[in-house]
Amino acid sequence: MDFIHHPFDVLGSTNDEAKARARIGALAGTFITAQQQTAGRGRQGRNWVSPVGNLFSSLIVRPSVDMSRYGELAFVTALALGETFGSFVPNWQLKWPNDVLINGAKISGLLLESEPGWVVIGMGANIMHAPDVPGRRTTSLHQLGRGDVTVPLFIQHLQPSLSKWLTIWENEGFAPIRAAWLDHAYGIGQPVRVQLADQSVCAGTFNGIDKDGALLLSEPGQPHQRVLAGDVFFHD
Repeated sequence: MDFIHHPFDVLGSTNDEAKARARIGALAGTFITAQQQTAGRGRQGRNWVSPVGNLFSSLIVRPSVDMSRYGELAFVTALALGETFGSFVPNWQLKWPNDVLINGAKISGLLLESEPGWVVIGMGANIMHAPDVPGRRTTSLHQLGRGDVTVPLFIQHLQPSLSKWLTIWENEGFAPIRAAWLDHAYGIGQPVRVQLADQSVCAGTFNGIDKDGALLLSEPGQPHQRVLAGDVFFHD
């Protein structure tokens, strides 16, 4: 993938800028970054704290697959982000559906937004700062002793990793993405609670993901339960 980088000092949201460009025909590979966001957001509309020194970016992709598969890009992107962090620190893991963890602490997240024909992948990574997230431990590369890593250096490693995993996904489907994701999955075999969008909670043992990326929960004597979306809480 050829990246077309559009850097900004300040934006409300890199995703909003990328979506506006996608709607008027911006090419796949359009890569929006901002040093600071004033209205950044994460999953389910949560505020994304955006201090200067962290990565705030959005990438436009135009997949050649059916729109029903766009959600697989969360796993593709999480792999690329995790691999990028692995260039600087060890022990990276992936928490369903799309967080990267280092030593069990969140260091990045992502947000997919799409319309027919395109997907915007929003990526945030804690380079200098580890903002407080209620109910979550967080960390940053600087806290982990990598004060030498800058946002531009991180991007230099991230872009080829994104290109690699996107190409694998486009050419070979989700199976190799799922296998690679499971190799780095956090919490397999552990008790887990999942809070669903309606605020109800289901619980069981985390048994990985199925061929579509759904989380698999098991309870003794019960068939696997598939969870398509929710917030995951381990007892850590």
